[in-house]
Amino acid sequence: MHMHSSPSLFRLTTTRVAILLACSTVVVGAHADRGKAAPGLQSSVNLPEQSQGKPPAWAGKAFRQGVVSAANPYAAEAGAKILEQGGNAVDAAVAVAYALNVVEPQSAGIGGGGFMMIHMARTGQTVIIDSREEAPAGATASMFVGQAFSRRSLQGVAVGIPGMVRGTEMAVNDYGKLSLSQVLQPAIALADGGFAATPRFVGSTACSSATSRAKNSPVAAEYFCPGGDFRAVGSLVTNKPLAQTFRQIAAHGADCFYRHMPEKGCDIALGIIEGQQYNQPNLSPIGKGGSMTLADLAQYQAKLRVPIEGSYRGHRIKSMPPPSSGALTVLQILKMLERFPLGDASQGYGFGALKTANVMADAMRLAFADRAIWMGDADFAPVPARGLLAKDYVAIRSQQITPGARLNPNPSADDPRPYEMAGLSAATRLAVAAPPISHENGTTHFSVVDKWGNVVSYTNTIESGYGIGVFAGYTLPDGSFKNHGFLLNNELTDFNTTPTTNPFTGTAGFNDVEPGKRPRSSMAPSMIFNPDGSPLMAYGSPGGATIINSVVNVTINLIDHGMTMQEAVDAPRLSVSSANPTITVDPWFPAATVTALGPLGLGYAVNLSDVGSVQTVLIDPKTGKQYGAADARREGTVIGLPRSGGR
Repeated sequence: MHMHSSPSLFRLTTTRVAILLACSTVVVGAHADRGKAAPGLQSSVNLPEQSQGKPPAWAGKAFRQGVVSAANPYAAEAGAKILEQGGNAVDAAVAVAYALNVVEPQSAGIGGGGFMMIHMARTGQTVIIDSREEAPAGATASMFVGQAFSRRSLQGVAVGIPGMVRGTEMAVNDYGKLSLSQVLQPAIALADGGFAATPRFVGSTACSSATSRAKNSPVAAEYFCPGGDFRAVGSLVTNKPLAQTFRQIAAHGADCFYRHMPEKGCDIALGIIEGQQYNQPNLSPIGKGGSMTLADLAQYQAKLRVPIEGSYRGHRIKSMPPPSSGALTVLQILKMLERFPLGDASQGYGFGALKTANVMADAMRLAFADRAIWMGDADFAPVPARGLLAKDYVAIRSQQITPGARLNPNPSADDPRPYEMAGLSAATRLAVAAPPISHENGTTHFSVVDKWGNVVSYTNTIESGYGIGVFAGYTLPDGSFKNHGFLLNNELTDFNTTPTTNPFTGTAGFNDVEPGKRPRSSMAPSMIFNPDGSPLMAYGSPGGATIINSVVNVTINLIDHGMTMQEAVDAPRLSVSSANPTITVDPWFPAATVTALGPLGLGYAVNLSDVGSVQTVLIDPKTGKQYGAADARREGTVIGLPRSGGR
C-alpha cells in the first residue's frame, strides 16, 4: 500500500507509519553497509547504536512526555533535560541550539543564525522565527568582486550580522515556559565543564590540511588543533570563553550580545566587530575585512514569518518562506513529481529505481533553475511565491521531464509572474549571465516535540564549516586578546557574489547584496500536518543547497515508498542543486542505478558523498504517541521521555 493511493487513506497510513515504527528492526543503508569506517567505534562517548551499524535504540519506541532528535548526543541531552525541568519544545530547542554551539561549533552557533518553525498545540498557530543574518549598512553588490570563493569566504567581508541570540530570546519570551537564562544552563555546563570529543568533532577539523578553515586564524587553530595536531577522540574539550559569553547573555539578555554596555560588563559586540574586520594576512591580493559597525549590531531584529503551505498527494506541508528558498523549491519539486507513480515498482518507480532517480533529478534541476533567478529576501525583492507554486505553472515545468531521458540542454528559469498576477504577460528573457552556483555547506538541524504536543523544527547555521574560521574577540589595551569563544559566520557568501540582472525584469538580481538584506538560504525546517491541522511530523536537514533535496527525499520515502520514519532517514539520497546535470548520491545508493545514470547511461555526472543529516519527530494522530528518528550520517541521537519509555 502506498500513501498516495487515496487521500481517504491518510489516517490509515499515518497509523501504519506508527505501527511500522514500532515493529521495525531493519535500518536501510546503515553505516555497516557503506564500506567505510563507522564513526564512534573508538570513542568513549556513548554514541547511538546506529553509529556502529546497528538498529538505533529508539527505533519503534513510543514516548508520551516528549522527544528530542538532534545531530549530536550532548545536544539531545541538553534538550531532554529542559523538557524534564518543565520546559516546552521551544525551550528545549533553544537549549539544543546553544549546546550545539559547544559540541558542533563548526556547524552552528551564536555567531550565525537560522530558522525556527514552531507549532503551538493550544492555539493551533504555526510560525517561524527568522534569525537569518543581515548585510551591514556598508555592504555593496560588488564587495566580493575580484576574490575567489575560497578567499572571500574566509574574510571578514563575508560576515553577516548574527541573528541567533535575538531569535532565541524572542522564541523563549513569546512561546516558551522558561527564561533564556534557564535554558542556557546545559550549554554553560558543557562549555565550562567540558565534553568528550566525538569522532565528528575531531574528524571534521582536518588539522592535517594547511588550508583547513579550522586553522584560518591563530586562535581557531589552537582551539581545534592544539599544538598543531588532532584532538584525540574521547579527550576532554572545554570552552571557558564561550561559557562566560553565555553567562553574560543569561544575565543581561540579548542586548548584552548586540550592544556594547561596559557598565554591565557586556563587551561581546566589540569582539564581533573586531572579528569581522579580519583580513587573512597571507593572501595575494590581500583579504578584505567587513564593514559591520556597532550601530549595525544594535539595530538587528529577528522577524516573525508565516510558513509557506503546499500539499503533496493530499498531505499538507509547511516550510520556510523567503529569505529561504526552502519551501518554494521543496514544494515545486514535489508538485512536479506528483504526476509520476513514485513507489510503484511494477511501473519501474520503486525506491532507487532508474526511472525514480531520473525524474527526481530533473525535477530538482528545473526547480533550482527557477530558484537561481526568482528567490531571495522578499522584504527587498518581489518574489513570485504564488506563481512558482501555481498548478498551471508547475504543470508546464513538469512536462519537460521525460522518464528515460536526461533533460538536455540544461533547463533555464521560466516566468511565473503571469500565474502570480492575473493579466500579466510573460516577459522575453534577456540574454544575461546566470548567477553563480552557491558553495554553501555546513549547518545543523534538530526537531522537538513536548508532552503538550508543541512541536519545533529548527535549522541553524554559520554557513561553511567553521564560518570564516575566526572567533569573535578583541584586543585589550595591554595587547592581549579577549576571546568570546564562538565562530563568526560567512553567511554573506550566500548572496550573488557578483552583481547580476534578473533576465525577465531587467532589474538587479533578486539575491544581489543590499544593506539590511538577508541572503537567500536553502534551509527548510518543515512539518507535515494531519487533516485536522495538528502536526504529524517535523523534520529538516543541514547541507547547503542539498538541504532542499534531503527534505524532498525523506518526504517521498515516507509518502510514496511507505518507509518507516527511521528507514526514510537512513535510506540513500539523491541530490541535484543546480540546473546542471551533476547528481550527488550517498555512496550506498543502488549501484546499478548509479551506473545507468552516469556517462554510459543517461549522461549525468555522478558524485558519491553523504547527503544531509535529517532529524525528525512524529506524533501518531490516533494514539498521541511520539516517535523520533535521527541520522547516522552525523552523530544523530534521539532521546524520548520518560527515559524508561517505549512500549
